Amino acid sequence: MASSLPSFTLNSGHTIPSLGFGTWKADPGVVGKSVKIALESGYRHIDCAAIYGNEKEIGATFKEVFAEGKIKREEVFITSKLWNSCHRKEHVRGACEQTLKDLELEYLDLYLIHWPFPLQFAGYDLKQPSGGPDMVPLQETWQAMEALVDAGLVKSIGISNFNVQLIRDLLTYARIKPAVNQVEIHPFMRQARLVEHTKAIGDMHTSAYSPLGNGKLGLQDETVLKIAKKHNRTAANVMIKWGIQYGVSVLPKSVTPERIAENAN
Repeated sequence: MASSLPSFTLNSGHTIPSLGFGTWKADPGVVGKSVKIALESGYRHIDCAAIYGNEKEIGATFKEVFAEGKIKREEVFITSKLWNSCHRKEHVRGACEQTLKDLELEYLDLYLIHWPFPLQFAGYDLKQPSGGPDMVPLQETWQAMEALVDAGLVKSIGISNFNVQLIRDLLTYARIKPAVNQVEIHPFMRQARLVEHTKAIGDMHTSAYSPLGNGKLGLQDETVLKIAKKHNRTAANVMIKWGIQYGVSVLPKSVTPERIAENAN
């Protein structure tokens, strides 16, 4: 079961489960059911983002599941992300509070800057298209992220899709170091230099989205399939196990009940 898998300790002192459940591209009407199945299958790490457009439905599921009492809020590690159009300091807290409202939570375990590409503000609901690029210094955004920790709205803060150069710059002024950098990682895109450098220079954990790769560079790869057959496992099991042994937390996603449960074994 996913809940029996190891966790990683973050530089913030909190722990992040090695196996999470991704909610990107999960359609409305489906995502809530999928998250519930994931939690019932033992997942204790759910990865969300405002731009995915499905946090309200996920929030309804959290409310239902936590009200049942079998799974407590403090047992689940929940991540969300600040979208590009909310990078200005006056918008960061509002964006976080909107996510908390949608997810029906009092706090987030982890809040990430989704991309290092600020766009012009277009509202917190993200239903209107953002304008063009906005000249917002990363330092301004990061200081507003740190204020979220001070306010008790989030336990840890981090980044996503950042390269080594951006991380080095951020660390020159960060009062609270990023706890996590979430990037694409799988056996065919290891990003070894990025993983090693972020650990060395910031004691930072790496979380992997798209850990199952893509097509022939993933679940259809002949070597992966041979290993899976040898151990009587699925190709997804092999890819997930590789990621955890590589030292990153992995965020596979699915809306198929059988696969959701299968990926947790």
